[in-house]
Amino acid sequence: MAINVIGAGLAGLSAASTLAETGVFVNLISLKSPYRAQSVLAEGGINAALDTMGEGDAPAEHFADTIRGGVFLSDPDAVRGLTDNAPHIVEKLLEMGTALNTKDGKAVLRNFGGQKKKRTAFSKSSTGKIIMTGLTDLARKYEAGGLIKTFFHHQVTHIDIQDKKCKGVRFFDVYTNKEYYSPGPVILAIGGYNGIFPEMTTGTVYNTGDLLADLFDEGLVLSNLEFIQYHPTTVGIPGKRLLISEAARGEGGRLFIYKDGTPWYFMEELYPDLKNLSPRDVISREMTKAVSRDDTGDTVYLDLTGISPDTWKGKLSDLREEVIYYMDLDPVKDHIPVTPGIHFFMGGIYVDKDHRTSAEGLYAAGECASQYHGANRLGGNSMLGAIYGGSVAAGAAIRDAVMEKDIKTDPEETGIVGKEFLSERKVNADTAFLIRDILLSGLGIIRNKEDMEEALGRLSELFQREDLTGAEKKRIQLGRAMLLCALLRKESRGAHFRTDHPERNDEDFRKTTVARITDGSIDISFEDIKEVML
Repeated sequence: MAINVIGAGLAGLSAASTLAETGVFVNLISLKSPYRAQSVLAEGGINAALDTMGEGDAPAEHFADTIRGGVFLSDPDAVRGLTDNAPHIVEKLLEMGTALNTKDGKAVLRNFGGQKKKRTAFSKSSTGKIIMTGLTDLARKYEAGGLIKTFFHHQVTHIDIQDKKCKGVRFFDVYTNKEYYSPGPVILAIGGYNGIFPEMTTGTVYNTGDLLADLFDEGLVLSNLEFIQYHPTTVGIPGKRLLISEAARGEGGRLFIYKDGTPWYFMEELYPDLKNLSPRDVISREMTKAVSRDDTGDTVYLDLTGISPDTWKGKLSDLREEVIYYMDLDPVKDHIPVTPGIHFFMGGIYVDKDHRTSAEGLYAAGECASQYHGANRLGGNSMLGAIYGGSVAAGAAIRDAVMEKDIKTDPEETGIVGKEFLSERKVNADTAFLIRDILLSGLGIIRNKEDMEEALGRLSELFQREDLTGAEKKRIQLGRAMLLCALLRKESRGAHFRTDHPERNDEDFRKTTVARITDGSIDISFEDIKEVML
């Protein structure tokens, strides 16, 4: 029997390599090759308290910053494992030959948002691409040894869950429509649900969220769906948002808006401690407030003109090339107009500290899993969380599975996927944009009860349409769950800010929001989180 890994980004490759390293056979299934994965787009860096910059950093400080950044909604045991293992993960990447920026053989670290010490290892502003290259090569080594079998350009049709136990996975070749069934445990590494917000996210358009919606419809438990991270510095390009990496502000970039005709560097005035490296939810809210004032313009700009030529050449050259290519602006001398865009989903599949889901034999890691980040993710923790989470999920799958490691079972061909099935999986563009617009009206950077209730009503009305496909109805159900989570969390915390409940309420809401479908109805509840003292 093999263990099935769905997704070939950082979490999927980490899980597959961890399994293969222990002699377990792996089926690595993905719609695209690793070079088209969301993880390739990650720019700024990966956090680890290596203390190579001599600032006295330590994993305990990384732990505290992560807990505070997530506003105390993260599982402290899971975060402790993440931050304690971070130095080893980055050191292993360097040993593999991953081309991170180094000096005298040690990783150079940069500042990133929500953290006072230099903790973020990087490769210019193409860190995801560089790390993905290293992990892809590692997976290829195990593939050559027969331990990993790849099924790229294959799409999952169904995760086989019976009596709350995962039995296997069905998937088909998108070129031939041949369907296969592979029994055994499944590790989901399917990324965020960008497709629910077409053209409004920095993530790949291939991460549609439809498999997540399928699983939710079948009873899988999700959590913290109200927490959506808006990255403050993005620009619109065809089909998506282009990320202007936080690394630019880590190297001295400054945000401003014209106030009474004069540049106002508002983050430096309002937050003199962290300034332009305040947490992303804070900056996005302040940008939204700034453009709504009567004495300011309607555009926030990113000023990178004070960055030195050496920094541009050694750390940000690829970012400069992107801005010139997509915007016809040179950030060395031109100010960049930026707006917040959806960048990361802190919520997703509810997992324990070992990445087990509510279905036995089913695991989840990376952005699809609600783990580590709580109410808001620190920049530099996503790649770390994906690599570490993938390895943890693999370890749990090995411990839980009853199988013979040396017996290999190839997926069985079961037939051809028919037109009726493909038709039910289709999401029409007009419906997708309508769902997106309704959700954005209730789940923006700043929220209130009236807008969320109106959005819920519109989705409920849309759900009654008889011309919808099955996939469209499931997207609506996932969207309704997101709105219900936000509506029932009557406080402001991290990325969830409500004008009608502007204060944080630890007594009632320092809890995980849990969403499930029971007998066709969406049920939202809250579960306690282990106390942590900082």
